[in-house]
Amino acid sequence: MKSRFSEYLSRYRALRGYTQSELAKMLGISRSTYANYESGKRSPDLETLEHISDALDCSMDVLFGRAADRNVLYVDRVCEKRRPYQTDTVSVSRTSRRMERKLLIGAQDFRFLRERNAYYVDKTQMVEEFLESWYQVTLITRPHHFGKTLNMSMLAEFLDCTKESEGIFEDTKISRSRWAAEMNRHPVVFLSFLNVKASAPDELLRLLGRAVCSEYRRYYSLISSSALPEEELRQFYEVYSVISSRENAAALKEVIGSSIVVLCNVLELYFGRKVYLLLDEYDTPFISANSGGYYSEVRDVLAGMLSFALKGNPSIEKALLTGIQRVAKENIFSGLNNLVVCTATDADYADCFGFTAEETRELLEYCGGQFTDEVRDMYDGYRIGDCELFNPWSVSCYCARKRPESYWVNTGENSILKNALAQQRSTFAEKYNTLVEEGKITVKAELSTAYYEKPNDASLWGLLINAGMVTIEERKSEEDFTVRVPNQEVWKAFQELTAFYLQVDEYEIGTMLGYLKTGDIDKFAEAYRKVFLELPSYHDLKDENSYHMMMLGICTFLRRDYDVRSNRESGSGRGDILLYAKKPALPNLALEFKYTKDHSKDLEKLATDAVRQIKEKNYYADMQGETVLIGLAHCGKQASVVWEKCNISKEISPGEKTIV
Repeated sequence: MKSRFSEYLSRYRALRGYTQSELAKMLGISRSTYANYESGKRSPDLETLEHISDALDCSMDVLFGRAADRNVLYVDRVCEKRRPYQTDTVSVSRTSRRMERKLLIGAQDFRFLRERNAYYVDKTQMVEEFLESWYQVTLITRPHHFGKTLNMSMLAEFLDCTKESEGIFEDTKISRSRWAAEMNRHPVVFLSFLNVKASAPDELLRLLGRAVCSEYRRYYSLISSSALPEEELRQFYEVYSVISSRENAAALKEVIGSSIVVLCNVLELYFGRKVYLLLDEYDTPFISANSGGYYSEVRDVLAGMLSFALKGNPSIEKALLTGIQRVAKENIFSGLNNLVVCTATDADYADCFGFTAEETRELLEYCGGQFTDEVRDMYDGYRIGDCELFNPWSVSCYCARKRPESYWVNTGENSILKNALAQQRSTFAEKYNTLVEEGKITVKAELSTAYYEKPNDASLWGLLINAGMVTIEERKSEEDFTVRVPNQEVWKAFQELTAFYLQVDEYEIGTMLGYLKTGDIDKFAEAYRKVFLELPSYHDLKDENSYHMMMLGICTFLRRDYDVRSNRESGSGRGDILLYAKKPALPNLALEFKYTKDHSKDLEKLATDAVRQIKEKNYYADMQGETVLIGLAHCGKQASVVWEKCNISKEISPGEKTIV
């Protein structure tokens, strides 16, 4: 129970800028012992009190609140104003230390982050939502780099009865909840499959065994010194022996399926309470196996392990899984009637992953940045349930570097997307092209099915949603969604996918479009021929629209600097591709495509006709400033590019022609 001493001790320790671990080390005691002093569970002896008084440079009367000390009054004011996930900067003459919480970008261990007094965006409301949930087994699907592992680590720290966590949850949302009494009262099995990925099946199984073995090893001394029934101990030792050696692949394959349920069983017997099972990034092994081409070899092993753990496991109180998507539906989840899958469409846990606008604003202000439209354009736009969210990884990196760059890397799931795009049907291609052109599209999507288990258009769009490549703008019906590309950063991620989809080199595309942005049309024309005619992705470049759509797809590379419009009414007609510059230093661009099957036709004249059409139809009517009119004519592997530069305030005069 909190006393005046424990309260003042905590406040003075914070004022001096020490973590619990640092002060415990100075006192020559364990961090858990010291944490008990601040929580009120234990009281220090007189000698330890004297050491604490010396370390904190204050009298014992002050620590017990018996002296009117101006520093204590100041601490009171500081603590009253402090937000649960912010800190203040206080100068202390004795130590000259600043209470400054740094960002620990990439830290995925909750205890590690909190013990180092790092800045933490408080997501502990997830604990309350989980404990109040009616469902025994929950799967939460969220994109890569959205805080899944850190949240699961936080949840494990809160529940685990082998830990003393009150100190690291101090001043968090859950510490003020009625569920705070559940802290450290339950046995927990926490497994993260984040790094369980390999190029071969045997190595994947070894990594899987290593992940499970870490939990066996954590409980080994408790279990081995217990008086548990002989049969349960035999099973525990048998599994541990195999997964710890990792030498016999056949034996590992044999025991891995029952490894989780065996551990849960002995923990229930030992602690007399059912177990909370937490599986982070549970689908990473499935994604890795699919990318490596050996999915069929390990699917039954993976599915069997999770099926035993979730369906045939009487020892679990509740289970929570996180991942990108729902996989192995038939083998793992069939018959699991109490499972709920929380996708991007659901309100459950909506604000627990990703940063809200207010959280982003406070983090930026803390780091000396500003909450600008540029930040919104780059990192905002994700929609989970009714929450608009920012990418937490990217916002944190921006705070550190103060540069609006693309920090989000879509890794494991990218290989799935590339494989899917390589096998796509014409129906998907049409929708994909519309997405690239307009930034959004209405599609049928299945969010609860893995694409590589059910490869159709609906599950592919579901994968794009779950992976964060598109986000839901509106749900039209149970399976019909209007989706859009969330922000400029994701458009950058689309560049790699689009280059793969068109089977052209990403670097060559960037070089070609760089010439467009600088107005060097001669070099653009040369690069255009190389990209489009030496490395075409369409083997049936059979009409004007084929070239038009290829170039439109490549224009995803320009969306940060240009507003891309295609076949939109402008002037007295519809221009093929109109690029409106977002920055005054860049030229506007109007592109018109022509195509002929007649090899005897003059392509230069055809390209000139395209420029004349742009002018006659006044496609560039609503452009301002420098504008380049570009006509592109094609016949098989031959092409001609003709261009003119103009300014909307002047008469257009014939420009130089460049023939490719």
